[in-house]
Amino acid sequence: MAYITYNPNPDGHDTGDCVIRGLCLLLDSEWEKIYMDLTLKGLQMSMWGDTNAVWESFLREKGYKREAIPNTCPDCYTIAAFAADHPEGKYLVATGTHVVAVCDGNYYDSWDSGHLIPSYYYFKEDDAA
Repeated sequence: MAYITYNPNPDGHDTGDCVIRGLCLLLDSEWEKIYMDLTLKGLQMSMWGDTNAVWESFLREKGYKREAIPNTCPDCYTIAAFAADHPEGKYLVATGTHVVAVCDGNYYDSWDSGHLIPSYYYFKEDDAA
């Protein structure tokens, strides 16, 4: 269970597209496809594609469910701890300002975001343990 460097951005950019990077791993898709899918969804909703309402609607349409992180230790439960607690399955974990993919107990990002505090996550029944 560890941090794994992951950046599917074709130009190696690592800011402003965290939801696209996370969705690439979650959905096993190319960066450009996710970018265009969210752009079209955003156009339908009259919002930017990386707006929470847009990407969350996009995931719900694909059968994903949202689950809140219990507020038992709001300052100590980290993305790294979430990953360790979820050794199987695929998840998209959100903080107030960042989105990270977790797959089979590892968290994937362009930088080590394991210290961040998650608020909620998305999962699909057949992708989760």
